[in-house]
Amino acid sequence: MTQTVSFPVEGMSCASCATRLEKVLNRLDDVQATVNFATGRAQVSLPEGRAGVDTVLEAVGKAGFGVAPETVDLALTGLTCAACASRVEKLLNAQPSVQASVNLATERAHVSFVQGVTDPATLIAAVEKGGYGATVYQPEADTARTDRRAAEWRAELRGFLFALALSLPFLVQMVAMMLGLHWLEMPNIVQLVLGAVVLFWCGRGLHVAAWHAVRSGSATMDVLVVAGAGTAWLFSTVVTLLGLDQPVYFEPGALVVTFVLLGRVLESRARARASAGMESLLRLQPRTAHVERNGTEVDEPVDHIAVGDVFVVRPGESVPVDGVVLSGASELDEAMLTGESVPVAKKEGARLYAGTLNQTGMLRVKATQVGAQTMLAGIVRMVQQAQGSKAQVQRLADRVSAVFVPVVLLLAVLTFGVGWFWTGDIGRAVLSAVAVLVVACPCSLGLATPTAIMVGTALGAKAGILFRNADALEQARRLTVLVTDKTGTLTLGKPGVVAVQAAAGQTEAELLALAGALERNSEHPLARAVVAHVRDSGVVVPALEGFKATPGLGVSGQVQGQQVALGSPAFLAELGCGGDDALVSHWQEQGRTVIGVSRGAQLVGYLALADQIRPEAPAAVAAFKQRGLRVVMLTGDNERAARAVAAQVGIEDVLAGVLPGQKAEAVGRLKGQGQCVGMVGDGLNDAPALAAADVSFAIGAGADVALETADIVLMRSNLLAVEDAISLSHATVRKIWQNLIFAFGYNILGLPLAASGHLAPVVAGAAMAMSSVSVVSNSLLLNRWKPHRQG
Repeated sequence: MTQTVSFPVEGMSCASCATRLEKVLNRLDDVQATVNFATGRAQVSLPEGRAGVDTVLEAVGKAGFGVAPETVDLALTGLTCAACASRVEKLLNAQPSVQASVNLATERAHVSFVQGVTDPATLIAAVEKGGYGATVYQPEADTARTDRRAAEWRAELRGFLFALALSLPFLVQMVAMMLGLHWLEMPNIVQLVLGAVVLFWCGRGLHVAAWHAVRSGSATMDVLVVAGAGTAWLFSTVVTLLGLDQPVYFEPGALVVTFVLLGRVLESRARARASAGMESLLRLQPRTAHVERNGTEVDEPVDHIAVGDVFVVRPGESVPVDGVVLSGASELDEAMLTGESVPVAKKEGARLYAGTLNQTGMLRVKATQVGAQTMLAGIVRMVQQAQGSKAQVQRLADRVSAVFVPVVLLLAVLTFGVGWFWTGDIGRAVLSAVAVLVVACPCSLGLATPTAIMVGTALGAKAGILFRNADALEQARRLTVLVTDKTGTLTLGKPGVVAVQAAAGQTEAELLALAGALERNSEHPLARAVVAHVRDSGVVVPALEGFKATPGLGVSGQVQGQQVALGSPAFLAELGCGGDDALVSHWQEQGRTVIGVSRGAQLVGYLALADQIRPEAPAAVAAFKQRGLRVVMLTGDNERAARAVAAQVGIEDVLAGVLPGQKAEAVGRLKGQGQCVGMVGDGLNDAPALAAADVSFAIGAGADVALETADIVLMRSNLLAVEDAISLSHATVRKIWQNLIFAFGYNILGLPLAASGHLAPVVAGAAMAMSSVSVVSNSLLLNRWKPHRQG
């Protein structure tokens, strides 16, 4: 059997490229290919199956071309345990060109595939063939999905309460037997009927799931529960109907099903709480907006807003899409972006972001980004990708879960055989085998990592910390070296006046007045810093005449008929004005830029400008060192300026004079020393170094490139957010290991006890039901973590 696939090819620059690729593909066994340069596609006929497609795609890559994969998220239904998730993952990965990862906690599959080789419809069909449900995940449908899950939870609760009501007589009977009240024992036929209703009606969902699993050649937790409870009921039914002289065990089957249903109810509620952080992000964007249409204001769905539309945001309302303020002034709560609760002032020309809350004034805004292009949508996408990805530590649990159920089934058979042979008591052997089947729980293993990841990434998003994937969240705690850029990271990235010194016989007010007059009309960054400082000082600036600029040196003009000038000390010296060389040298040694002001041939004074240190930088560096990290400054500035900044923040290791292209090499050298290296930058010219680091942090993520480059995006322009990210990594991984230790420990202790007959099936069922709930609940305790800014 052959199949024909057509897929896009990247990197072809001319017709000869297409010819060369065609020859490469046709050399493969049983492959016939044609490559069309005009359409940029390859059409290939090859044997059916994934192996042939993978061989073709690999050959395309080796030939120097690319096949860009597409991604889709599938919302899954019918997953009941880790074995189910593993089964769906295998079904998807069996499809040609597919790389899939299934997350049990979020009930979603993240799938990468080549369009033309397969498509979402084929992927959904593969999942449904395995007995599960799948649809293409739509973020905007999350509200409906939440409502559906709430309805399903209520149905599960009703089913549990009905099963509990029917199982209460068994509980009463068990307590009565323990107290010697044998007259309360129900007739066997009554137990048979009650047990059958609980097992086959209340537990019908378990049977359906087990049947789908067995039919598709897999084994899940449902198979274990149905096999255990069904074996106890079937054995007792045979004894009852044939009148054999054996005790009956209807109560274990009924109570096990009841406990399993209780566990499902509690687990569903706990998982809903674990995903609540993500849903709160999705609810930030309003449904409607006040849009200006033909001179009138109308309310329209947010989906109808296009780039360029003008809308109004009133006090107390959320911003519907990203935009720029056309008129009005207000303060906005941007905590959903940055994690900071302090309102941010907005006026004409300021940027607004979807989901932020307008607090005081009315704003008239022009839409600049809508739909999936808004900052909020980017945050939601990043958090969803992180929650859907797998941490390295989860691979251990996945490997165990893959063989868990078959091993338990084999252990149950051995328990029954050995127990019957050793004791000669078939009833006791049946009970031990049932206990083995019931106590085993792969769910706790499957939920241990993803639930902690879900809570951790949602907490990070609330604090303005966005993890690109689970690996970033896991790896941040392993850092031994933290490399940080200077400009825009340790500093604010803009110059400011840090010192003013008037000459003898002159006043500071005179110095600032002349500096303001000379720099008032300049757009140079240093000039803007001087003008801002003069404005803040409240000095009256005189009029300037005859303005003249000398490129690279300074400016000059006339104030009240006197010649005045501003510029470097060398510029003033050229004009015949002497200066204070000692002061100039002292300030320059501190990494400051010095400019002087003269009137005629007389020095009026000096201003020192420097990139201002972030207020929190010294505390952040101290926190890094306390955590045991070696902090290294990496900058393109000269050694003297770099050392001056480093001394102010407490950094000893400085690599100065490094060009942007060389920063990645510097990070690589540190990694070559066996260090786990983190890189903190502003996401702009630091992109190569960020990509080279083991874990990269983009601070002050107003830049879109930061969202695309860094492993961890810090929406707050605050260096302490790096410490928060590392702290959250430690807290999350600690929860993961606690969960895994609990899950492994539960099964390691429970299975031997059950196999040896020291664990009753009813107790085993209760323990199994509670194990998953305990893991999810432990993950929820991560909510106690607080970012550094909140103490």
